Amino acid sequence: MTALSPLLKQATPVTIDHALGSEVFDVDGNRHLDFTAGIGVVSTGHCHPKVVAAAQEQVGKLIHGQYTTVMHQPLLRLVDKLQDVLPSHLDSLFFANSGSEALEASLRLSRQATGRPNVIVFHGGFHGRTVATATMTTSGTRFSAGFSPLMGGVHVAPFPTAYRYGWSEEEATAFALKELDYILATLTSPQETAAFIVEPVLGEGGYIPGNTAFFQGLRERADKHGILLVMDEVQTGFGRTGKMFGHEHFDVRPDIITLAKGIASGFPISGIAASQELMSKAWPGSQGGTYGGNAVACAAAVATLEVIEEEGLVANSAERGTQLLEGARAAAVDGIGDVRGLGLLVGNEFTAADGTPDTARAQAAQQAAAKKGLLLLTCGAHMNVVRMIPPLVVTAEQVDEALEIWGKVLAEV
Repeated sequence: MTALSPLLKQATPVTIDHALGSEVFDVDGNRHLDFTAGIGVVSTGHCHPKVVAAAQEQVGKLIHGQYTTVMHQPLLRLVDKLQDVLPSHLDSLFFANSGSEALEASLRLSRQATGRPNVIVFHGGFHGRTVATATMTTSGTRFSAGFSPLMGGVHVAPFPTAYRYGWSEEEATAFALKELDYILATLTSPQETAAFIVEPVLGEGGYIPGNTAFFQGLRERADKHGILLVMDEVQTGFGRTGKMFGHEHFDVRPDIITLAKGIASGFPISGIAASQELMSKAWPGSQGGTYGGNAVACAAAVATLEVIEEEGLVANSAERGTQLLEGARAAAVDGIGDVRGLGLLVGNEFTAADGTPDTARAQAAQQAAAKKGLLLLTCGAHMNVVRMIPPLVVTAEQVDEALEIWGKVLAEV
């Protein structure tokens, strides 16, 4: 009998019948709070009426108009809408389907524009599962093991993960920048380094925010050596962090931004944004793809951006994020070594008494929460961080309900 691959393990036992907003209902009629949001994808919540209507209308007009063959109105409208929210200097867009494709596109553009072969990524980052993006991913070996050789030209520098190092944020940042300089002196010459590729907040790596000094340090070195700064905003973009894009917290100017996840409330679309000057340095034929800029996904993305604006979801993300982070910190018990986050990205790191990662307890807590109607996920190199990622439409009452459940879970496990 045909079945799904046995490697596709569900994080929760739930089979959904229908969903709305921050709630999902299983086939037995049970209600669950969804604090996974499809791994940060359903930014406007499940089945937002405006997004649903836009997609339904577009399905009746044009489902697929391959955008290097013909042009269609939803794509043009999306370009206009993104102009309103992107940094003004990022005025050129390329669209694809997934976060991995967006990162591949940023890598290709960086190498072609600079004529340099190497890139530097940062320890704990997640950028995808294709050969190139798995090579750039260091949040866990599970993403890159078993299909070597991987791509050449990738070097890894420290990220200021203060809790793991046991240092202050200032000490971790000074160390990370010092080691970056050493890498540029010993492993990849600045004249051969095309780009720094980095997440504003490590996602799969454990929900670890960067900081202003670190990102400004990257910008200074990029400017000094003619290196491009690529901000991977796949998980942090479109209001998730309490600002439209995660890098905005750190007063840093990226050369390229990668986009995906929350842009279309669940429809597959991704892309990169760069300046016209930089994008024009890509080689002819290097950008394209059959499904990139799909008409239905573009219509859903336009509606998503309208909902984010009309309902004040960036501000709601900031307010509910503060509520969730403070509540999770207040609920923390012995065995949770760190609670951290930015906006509606909150991570609870489980640590044993001897300081080692407590994966078993984190997994037990995540599973116990699911049984009580709160859907969560884990992340981190040791999968010992329980992450909370509700949709941007989550209410104060729903956050309180989730925290009440979380408190009961921690009392049990």
